Amino acid sequence: MFLEKINSPQDIKNLSIEELNILALEIRQRIIEVVASTGGHLASSLGAVELIIALHYCLDTPYDKLIFDVGHQAYAHKILTGRNKNFPSLRQYQGISGFPSQEESIYDVFTTGHSSTAVSLALGLVCARDIIKDTKEDFKVVAVIGDGSLSGGLCFEGLNNAGHLQKDILVILNTNELSIAPNVGAISTYLNKLISLPIYNRFKEALERFARSRIPKGTRLLKIASKFEEGLKGLFIPGILFEELGFRYFGPIDGHNLQILIPTLRNILNIKGPRLLHVVTKKGKGYSPAENEPVRFHSASPFDIKSGLAITQKEKFLPTYTEVFRNKLIALARENQKIIALTAAMPEGTGLDKFRDLYPERFFDCGIAEEHVVCFAAGLAKAGLKPVVAIYSTFLQRAYDQIIEEVALQNLGVVFALDRAGIVGEDGPTHQGIFDIAFLRTIPNLALLAPKDGLELEAMLEFAINLDKPVAIRYPKDKVSKYQSSKASEKIQLGKAEVLKEGRDFIIIALGSMVEPSLEAVKLLEKEGLSGTLINARFVNPLDLELVKELAKREKPIFTVEEGVLAGGFGSSVAEAIDKPLKRIGLPSEFIPHGKREILLVKYGLDCTGIAKRIKELIKNG
Repeated sequence: MFLEKINSPQDIKNLSIEELNILALEIRQRIIEVVASTGGHLASSLGAVELIIALHYCLDTPYDKLIFDVGHQAYAHKILTGRNKNFPSLRQYQGISGFPSQEESIYDVFTTGHSSTAVSLALGLVCARDIIKDTKEDFKVVAVIGDGSLSGGLCFEGLNNAGHLQKDILVILNTNELSIAPNVGAISTYLNKLISLPIYNRFKEALERFARSRIPKGTRLLKIASKFEEGLKGLFIPGILFEELGFRYFGPIDGHNLQILIPTLRNILNIKGPRLLHVVTKKGKGYSPAENEPVRFHSASPFDIKSGLAITQKEKFLPTYTEVFRNKLIALARENQKIIALTAAMPEGTGLDKFRDLYPERFFDCGIAEEHVVCFAAGLAKAGLKPVVAIYSTFLQRAYDQIIEEVALQNLGVVFALDRAGIVGEDGPTHQGIFDIAFLRTIPNLALLAPKDGLELEAMLEFAINLDKPVAIRYPKDKVSKYQSSKASEKIQLGKAEVLKEGRDFIIIALGSMVEPSLEAVKLLEKEGLSGTLINARFVNPLDLELVKELAKREKPIFTVEEGVLAGGFGSSVAEAIDKPLKRIGLPSEFIPHGKREILLVKYGLDCTGIAKRIKELIKNG
């Protein structure tokens, strides 16, 4: 067992290639065993094991800087950088984060969880290194990106700028598309070994110096030499795009072959300027269920290792909000041919995979390009169609400008289905959807709704489809409320709340996912002699001003409850509407850590007990 002796990347420096291959097997087994228990991003992490070993073997981390785009593939990195003993706490509350985290380790340069940022972050480090010359820093900077990163415009912006500046940066492109696999062969391997060798690059640099010293005749000689290398690459390598962006391109090479990876990396790291090494890996490598179903094992729930099947919870079945949205959208699309579904590389996560299969001509997966998805939807709406953009709350942040300029300003009927709104759980601070209420509620023309249960989500989606203006519906990563009632299916009216219960001592105005725990809190307080009115707000914007102002006239304390940040949130909108103090219950303006959703709700007092306790204390203290 080599893994037991590895506490830092320095511990692998003296291992042979054969020993490193054994270490890779041990790391894979460790990842599979832990993720089977905790859940997590399995397929991509299994695919990057040899690449991460090779990088730490060739680099001097943490002095050299290694930046992972998103970090889905970084589990082996965590294991090699002193976190193996704590790895079983992966994604658990107060345990190891599922993504790179600067608070967790000096080996994690940035906390990352959104795609396509690594090249720009790395370029910033490189430029700072070169500007602050008095520190004599000469560290190397490597950005590891995947083919998904290239679907985001930000990645190309970073590549374009890095190529233009001609800075000393290495980008590793890790892809797993089968279409490029045939390029991983003897000719490609030999060619890349050739053009990465020091002797080849010394010859190339000498030729360039000679040519420039013989200008103007040398210019022609230099062009001929460049054309020769470009011609060789054009025959065998899909790298002309990166060459045109200013990068020297190497690859594709087998990302699981350490005998190729390590010498190639060593050679390329000694070359100056922007370089891009293209490696090809297999998602789920070493675990056949993940190899066969890499999409399902991209972000896996706990599973049985032997069968690969998910471990089901022993509880009464309730559908998730995502499933309710999926089924209702399909039913509406069956009757309305103008409904178009769009997502940003998340068809399974948002529930649009079945829509895709049923109506492929009306489905668009635009890749990890949220800004484009929203602009694209605006164009569809302008032409008379009804686009429904299903996207995680945390990722919609990336398209804020497009929501304002291309959708709301034009007052176009785009529907935003905000999945994973509120506390998401194990994915942590980069994925918690806690800011959408605050950043959406101030946008003119945009209606913002939140359902209390599955039936109300269905009614809100139908309402949004029929409304000729922008609408956003936010709902949590959770099962629907067990308190579904027939009232929830009543027709939704723009800007109208729902009175669920009348009481004499206090008033709760709850939003969306907080209606159920607020109802439970009212029941708990009734046992102590306190009777409360409960309002299902339904709308953040437009707010039910008529009802809110009528409630404010009553001589009772008012509480708002929301699963979002309090600063600028739903409670703020109610406070702005009435000339009376109120108490707001919600999340603080801070980044919420990872952990199970139910644990975090209790931690921040958004379960029924926490809400009841807060109301009782505030009533007692006046």
